[in-house]
Amino acid sequence: MGVLLLVGLFLVMGFFACAPNNVTEDDSLKKYFDSANVTGCFALFDNANGHFTIYNLKRYRDSSYLPASTFKIVNSLIGIQTGKIADENMVIKWDGVKRWNEDWNKDLTMTEAFRVSAVPYYQEVARRIGRDTMKKWIDSLGYGNKDISGPIDSFWLNNRLKITPDEQLGLVKKLYFNQLPFYNHTQEIVRKVMLWEDNTNYKLSYKTGWGTSEDGHEIGWIVGWIEENKHPNFFVLNIESTDKNIDMMQVRMHILRSILGRMGFFGGKK
Repeated sequence: MGVLLLVGLFLVMGFFACAPNNVTEDDSLKKYFDSANVTGCFALFDNANGHFTIYNLKRYRDSSYLPASTFKIVNSLIGIQTGKIADENMVIKWDGVKRWNEDWNKDLTMTEAFRVSAVPYYQEVARRIGRDTMKKWIDSLGYGNKDISGPIDSFWLNNRLKITPDEQLGLVKKLYFNQLPFYNHTQEIVRKVMLWEDNTNYKLSYKTGWGTSEDGHEIGWIVGWIEENKHPNFFVLNIESTDKNIDMMQVRMHILRSILGRMGFFGGKK
């Protein structure tokens, strides 16, 4: 595939980079994690001035975690690029197996599956893509540790594949600007399904993820961007909890919105 000729360039560039002269470490954000009884990190990249605001720089830059359902971004890109997903309206039939999330127990389009983070839908997509093609694209992207060993339909959930928050942020930035080695139309579809809130003040696009680490801790993600006045800011939130009963969906979103609100977003003035 001709588009893969760009592989060398992308690997040299890496996903992203922060340096001391373009980073502000903001330890005041710790209170949002403490109030939820979790650890973690947060980073925001202001594209206008090339500046990072980061809480817990070491975790952001040096620690890797299973991507969980944030991998649906890449699974979607590869699926569309290879024709295994025709478009965002492609339906995969429910296999009839009742699962804990009722939203998964029906026929779903790609858009619906992405929005409700339907694991079975994307497991089927991964099986259709196949190991060799999946590996070629993961290597091309330089995605995390590039380890897709184990079952083809669960490597992003079982701690084989791991990625740093820094790499997650770099991925969504390149997706926004059509800088990933996929057709522009492919990236456009994924950006469209990532858009959750669109009003006169802002647009908020993201993908969440939730999985369990090797030591049994709950790992949560939100990766994406917020755009005001056509000015994008890219973010990644990574949290970790030892509480098996944590309301991950509520906790991670509350932390994200609290931090973004404190930074002055949502008012259309950024």
